[in-house]
Amino acid sequence: MKSYKYTLEGLDCAACAKKVEDEIANTEGYEDVVVNFSTLKLTFKTDKPSPKKEITKLVQKLEPDVEVLEDGEKVQEKEEHNELDIVRIIVGLIIYAIALIVSKSTLITNILTIIAFVILLYKTAKKGFKQLFKNKVLDENMLIVVSAIGAYLVGKNSEGLMVITLYEIGKILESKAVNKTRKSISDLMNIKPEYANLKKGEEWEQVTPDKVRIGDIILVKTGEKIPLDGIVIKGNSQIDNSALTGESKLIEVAENSKVLSGSINTNGLIEVKVEQTYENSTVSQILNLVENATDKKAKTETFVSKAAKIYTPVVMGLALLVAIFMPLIISGVTYKESIYKALIFLVISCPCSIAISVPLSYFSGIGKASKKGILIKGSDYLDGIKDIKEIIFDKTGTITTGNFAVSEIQVIDANYTKQDVLKYFAMGEKNSNHPIAKSILKKYSKLVSQDDNKILNEDKSEQENLKTENVENFEEVSGKGLQYQYKGKTIKIGNTEFTNADKENIVGTVLYLNIDGNVVGKIVLTDEIKPSTKEIMEKLHKLGINTKMFTGDKKEIAEKIAKKVGIKAVKSEMLPQDKYNELDTIIAKRDEHQKVAFVGDGINDSPVLARADVGISMGGIGSSSAIEASDVVIMTDELSKIVDAIEVSKKTNKIIKQNLIFSIGVKILTLVLSLLGVADMWQAVFADVGVTLITIFNTLRILK
Repeated sequence: MKSYKYTLEGLDCAACAKKVEDEIANTEGYEDVVVNFSTLKLTFKTDKPSPKKEITKLVQKLEPDVEVLEDGEKVQEKEEHNELDIVRIIVGLIIYAIALIVSKSTLITNILTIIAFVILLYKTAKKGFKQLFKNKVLDENMLIVVSAIGAYLVGKNSEGLMVITLYEIGKILESKAVNKTRKSISDLMNIKPEYANLKKGEEWEQVTPDKVRIGDIILVKTGEKIPLDGIVIKGNSQIDNSALTGESKLIEVAENSKVLSGSINTNGLIEVKVEQTYENSTVSQILNLVENATDKKAKTETFVSKAAKIYTPVVMGLALLVAIFMPLIISGVTYKESIYKALIFLVISCPCSIAISVPLSYFSGIGKASKKGILIKGSDYLDGIKDIKEIIFDKTGTITTGNFAVSEIQVIDANYTKQDVLKYFAMGEKNSNHPIAKSILKKYSKLVSQDDNKILNEDKSEQENLKTENVENFEEVSGKGLQYQYKGKTIKIGNTEFTNADKENIVGTVLYLNIDGNVVGKIVLTDEIKPSTKEIMEKLHKLGINTKMFTGDKKEIAEKIAKKVGIKAVKSEMLPQDKYNELDTIIAKRDEHQKVAFVGDGINDSPVLARADVGISMGGIGSSSAIEASDVVIMTDELSKIVDAIEVSKKTNKIIKQNLIFSIGVKILTLVLSLLGVADMWQAVFADVGVTLITIFNTLRILK
């Protein structure tokens, strides 16, 4: 089945989105149908060729004013409620004012009042009756229609007109507020490149990114977004990755540096050899993840969506019971009064504030997290992050950088200094392709100068700082080390067997230096621990989260690193299936409401990332399979982002609870006051439209 995505331009209510989703899902031939009200996106799978015509028919059967657009297709911007709607409201109110002030005839007053009701109620009534007769659905529009007409019939003309007037104004403001939220999130994620400068022969042609193929050469000028992932083949620059990672620090790039789409070239010209098509590029994946994230709905959101189907009919039924039985139960209450109270009940009970604010809150939370360089693949995962009580970390690439660093230099022969030992290592490793070589050269560049033992100029490369013209007969011995001759001396660098050194029980990778048959020194290399890891573990512990580490590394190394960073428990020398089985056991024993997260980056971590309640992968260095299997992707590879994700999750959940408690609380309070005769239609309108607006603006706080 092929996947399709359309934009539903003009869709203006969450309940309508759910109805459209159900209609398409119940049509034969369509699967995985999702209508995301927060993004106005419709996604589905089907084998039908060119389904747009049928989809448009299905959508417009329910929502005639909605346009179905191809993904990326632009429409001329227009206001959801144009000037004609404002004029209609003003005209209706003027006619009613004339009826009250000018005419002394009861008949003319009634005629003008009815005209005012028709003008003001027209749009809402049209929507309400369409849903009732065409789709056999009672919605919030019908609640307002019944309330307004009922108010007229019981002689509460002014209040009936105010109900519909405030409702219409409220819908206009509501639409603007929702659009403001959407715009705020789109501004956060404004990383999509619009074009690429493609090399064609000796010329450069500006094309859309999807026209560029792997292996093509593109030019990125100062201030331009990098349109596709690739390798720099010419030029130097500083790259701003903040839109991808949330970090404002500029990154230096030169030849052979990898660059990601969505980054901004802040100075200089660079030529980039493309390594990924636009569809598979970093920026495309990020945008798809964020845009589709709320398709996986959290329990709170799903409950609201399901409840909305039966909510309105139940409310209508309860209002009918109030109208019929209140005079029979409470003495002194007339049917006119009970009907009026039932109408107030209908207005109060509109579910708009809940139906809109809950999904909008999740969407805002995911947008905020993405700005921080945290991609959360669904609102259910965003919801679950706050409940994490145990986090299990992989070691290499997660706790550590995955890069070896020289942690210790030891002199065995007193005729040599540490600088001498490191110099011999560096001269040999300069000609080596082994990953460890770079670590040794990096250490050398920071400590010593070949000629005068002064601190080196870090602006110079190792190649400039290290003179190796006297190195002769260089040879790498696979699996053992390397050897060369320098000024008549025979130098060997490698393991104990190759250098004839004594075996030692040292945590880390040890390389020995043998000069003319004598072991004169050694260096210890260890996997670098990521900065601030210990502080992050302390923060997690303060949040009540237990930490563990699973690794395939040796017990001594694993325990040393765990102790150094403050991880409470560690299991070492584990195979992928061992990690999976151990995690499975932990999840089986944990409390139902507590989540277990796993943080990893490698292909071997994919099974456990998928099994965890919340799988968190490292997006910068992580394998594609690990990223695909995870629920949360950290673009910067920084563990501090886990704390940020927890904070965003808790803030989102807090605001959702505030909105639900406020909405339901105000409605119940107003309902009780109306039954006691204290509240009338005015308060009822506030309990509906006013509460909706307040919850939407409260939701905007997530983005701050």
